Amino acid sequence: MHRFAFLVHPLNLKRDVARKYPFVKFLPESWVEAMLWRMSPKVLGKVTGVKSAAGSETEGWLIAVPMTAKMMLENEAKALDLLVEACRMAKDLGAEIVGLGAFTAIVGNGGVDLQKRSPLPVTTGNSYTTWTALEATKLAAELMDIEWRRATAAIVGATGSIGKACAHFLSVGVQLSDGTIFPPVSEVVLVGRNEERLKAVCGELLSNNPQASIRISTEIADGLKSADIVITVTSSMDAVIEPEHLKSGCVVCDVARPRDVSERVHKERSDVLVIDGGIVEIPGNPHWEFSIGLPDKLTLACVAETMLLALEGRLEPFTLGRDIRPERILEIASIASKHGFKLAGLRSFERRLSEEQIRQVRERARQVAARR
Repeated sequence: MHRFAFLVHPLNLKRDVARKYPFVKFLPESWVEAMLWRMSPKVLGKVTGVKSAAGSETEGWLIAVPMTAKMMLENEAKALDLLVEACRMAKDLGAEIVGLGAFTAIVGNGGVDLQKRSPLPVTTGNSYTTWTALEATKLAAELMDIEWRRATAAIVGATGSIGKACAHFLSVGVQLSDGTIFPPVSEVVLVGRNEERLKAVCGELLSNNPQASIRISTEIADGLKSADIVITVTSSMDAVIEPEHLKSGCVVCDVARPRDVSERVHKERSDVLVIDGGIVEIPGNPHWEFSIGLPDKLTLACVAETMLLALEGRLEPFTLGRDIRPERILEIASIASKHGFKLAGLRSFERRLSEEQIRQVRERARQVAARR
């Protein structure tokens, strides 16, 4: 059996630290942050019971790096040192591969700098995250009666690794090994802060499909105003998508952690469908000694990629850096199918979406359209 470790960190300072240390709920945030600056990585618990449909098994550990995204940005050198320490802990525990969660996958050049110092291979999990985000978005679009081939899709954070990879499949399309066709959309809008980098991504996409309709925008409001589909995956510490940015009836897949979509969207826009990106059902009878906020049978796609590589015996840095090769994404999708991992339906703000809830959103969007 090959074993894995997965690195996490607090996304919400008090809420997430309180999961391990309940007393911090009563402390000022400044005290909690000061406490974290003095801490070392901690083993949160073991993950057991992951059994592949092909018969192999794996188990692993969750290891917490005591820094928020803000802290990592403030002191990237310290963050990298702590990540290296966590990888050494993982090796001592018996892990053979390490996955990087949330902002740990961003610092150090998307895992590249960490890999140079880590005693174990590391992966960001972004290949499988990309594929499951596309799967979930396509399913949600179908349920919202959005005609995929005629849709306008906006990618927020289009110059990052996942954003660029999503834009590739949305503009080019692909036929899977089982014959399933993932068609391109009508138009792709690349949204980001750096115009030159957006132009570079646009040029790269057009070289793959010169007939693709692609435009760029450095303004969220402009980029999303006509989008039927939004996939958002920035590395922002704060929400970037607000209620006023979204077209009625659209689907928004929020892949980012911390989240890109404001809680206000959930409260104020009953006519748009916001889904969580990259939630996967695990085969076997998994048990988590420390909960990451999902039922035991479910996990994030970045965690699942790490599990899959352990199950497959692919103890290598599978996904690193700012560029994800499309063939890697299709390969991990095939490996996931082999081992029985699959998309876990649709969830929104960490809660399962029922068919009735989706029907209500669809009906509300129709009512808004009828009044225009």
